[in-house]
Amino acid sequence: MTADDSFGRLDDDDYPAYTMGRAAEMLGTTQGFLRAIGEARLITPLRSEGGHRRYSRYQLRIAARARELVDHGTPVEAACRIVILEDQLEEAQRINAEYRRAAESANPTAVT
Repeated sequence: MTADDSFGRLDDDDYPAYTMGRAAEMLGTTQGFLRAIGEARLITPLRSEGGHRRYSRYQLRIAARARELVDHGTPVEAACRIVILEDQLEEAQRINAEYRRAAESANPTAVT
């Protein structure tokens, strides 16, 4: 999501998101770290009407995982790639589980 994308903009009062300073404080890191993971395309900050960067709770969870990897010596770029792959794997596993449940309910006598 880019700042030009209409879905990437938010009103300060309408969306529970945190400023860059508050997000960095909550993660126990610096604003520079948030910029670095943004440059690595891990998270794209939302933008308020005033153009200020805002981060959702989901984005903070993703950033926290990347920070954990960086704290253990993983370079920022690699940490971002790892977190993206972990997120994709989690989504694929969720879809697979849904597919299996649907297949089992459609044919309860099938052996899996």
